[in-house]
Amino acid sequence: MLGYVIGAERGAVDGLLAEVAAQLSGDHWPLAGVVQINTATGPDTRYDMDLQVLTMETRVRISQSLGPLARGCRLDPQGLEEAVGLVEAALDRGPKLLIINKFGKAELEGRGFRPVIGRAIAEGVPVLTAVNQANLAGFETFSEGLGNPLPPHADLVLDWCRAQVALAEKVA
Repeated sequence: MLGYVIGAERGAVDGLLAEVAAQLSGDHWPLAGVVQINTATGPDTRYDMDLQVLTMETRVRISQSLGPLARGCRLDPQGLEEAVGLVEAALDRGPKLLIINKFGKAELEGRGFRPVIGRAIAEGVPVLTAVNQANLAGFETFSEGLGNPLPPHADLVLDWCRAQVALAEKVA
């Protein structure tokens, strides 16, 4: 019920999850969740991070500009919580699958999309996400052995999604 892809290169998993979401949307699957869109802002600055909400044409900015010399976390907690609220509402519409761009630091701390992921699993909705290597141990603690590592290949991830939804529909 909980599949995850480990991101090897910065931004690679973002494109993979967006590709999976686009394919499933094209197949008319009701989805909930977000995928991350990274936009270059210039050669001397880091990219802007937006979350595309899968159930609507809404993008939510989750990065904040801290200046060219900043090295800390650029996550905008207000933007993240706005996206979480939109995805939480989408769960009320009974999606086949929840896609969350990343199980990151906020989720490790019990915030962000963590409650949404827990709710989806409790309601029998399969969840697909990404985890970076630095957060893997915390994710494994959260998932309590329920997480299925997936290879970073769209076709194989799509196969997993289809199998999980078929299993969930059979159980329901």
